[in-house]
Amino acid sequence: MTDIFKSLYTSPIGENRSINYENKTGEKGKGGMEKSPLGVGRKGSPCIPVVKSGETVTLADICGSGVIEHIWVTVTDKVSEKNRYVLRDLVIRFYWDNADLPAIECPLGDFFCLGFGASYCVNSLPVSVNPTRGMNCYFSMPFKNRAVITLENQCDEDIHAFFYQVDYCLKPVDNDTLYFHAQWRRQKITQKGSDYAILDNIHGKGHYIGTFLGLATLERYWYGEGEVKIYIDGDKEFPTVCGTGTEDYFGGAWSFATQKDGKTIENNYCGPFLGYPYYSTEDTGIHNDYHTSDKVPERAFYRFHLTDPIRFYKDIRVTVQQIGVYYGGLFERQDDVCSTAYWYQDKAYNETSTLPSRYDRWPR
Repeated sequence: MTDIFKSLYTSPIGENRSINYENKTGEKGKGGMEKSPLGVGRKGSPCIPVVKSGETVTLADICGSGVIEHIWVTVTDKVSEKNRYVLRDLVIRFYWDNADLPAIECPLGDFFCLGFGASYCVNSLPVSVNPTRGMNCYFSMPFKNRAVITLENQCDEDIHAFFYQVDYCLKPVDNDTLYFHAQWRRQKITQKGSDYAILDNIHGKGHYIGTFLGLATLERYWYGEGEVKIYIDGDKEFPTVCGTGTEDYFGGAWSFATQKDGKTIENNYCGPFLGYPYYSTEDTGIHNDYHTSDKVPERAFYRFHLTDPIRFYKDIRVTVQQIGVYYGGLFERQDDVCSTAYWYQDKAYNETSTLPSRYDRWPR
């Protein structure tokens, strides 16, 4: 973390630029020039007025070498009931250095640790979501000659008033600099005895730096005995890095639970590197003995390996078991699991990205 502060007291390197709808190219001295009823430069055009259904818009197209340092976006949730999962229907993609394939391809919400198309606060170091749907990302994203960010509206309706800002620094980037990647996956019903793959078929060298996990519990009882396993550089049957349980990997313990007034309560928390920011209150029991409505209980977790990155030189695979426990002991579970994996790699693109179709992304 000292590197963050070191850059503040050493001689500045690079040139700051910022892209939003009023300055689409990030040109120096060209911000906020649009005209409004208040006059020129008085908040004339702060957002994309409409992103039409089926349309892909370019949020940023940056030429030269540099680093994206901060991204902020927000979007309305004022759509019909049929189109209520806007944060899953909008897809964000990042392309580095003229690659044909994106290095990042995620539903907009899940990229910012918002699962299930829901809105809630996230207070981590690299991702911060503030009221209301103010989504911020602070991952450093270097590029050597070009960076392109697009947004696709897969919703049936037009999306009105999409706000965004991309802050970056133009500066030289070393040839051996790694590229930032993120990938979303989902398995609607996991298979018993078969671990869910958070990340797979990644070949090259780099650092695995984060996991966002969304879990919709389809079965009763405690859900979090599954171990997160990280296979690196030729690991086959058994991994090099293996945790002791799902809640343990995300920095919690003992089922996240405390007792209050004779009831077992799951505790939410947000920290700089790990957290449990979201729990659907449709089910009030930690061991999920019953559902109080036809909505499946939903939980979201994050862990960022910023001070403890997982280094790989040949390949990497990250999985989590679906194992629960009840009065009869451990058992293999089948749940609805989704995830976003974050990593840096020597390739500018991700050849394994297979984003599910819109309806296969919707929560139950």
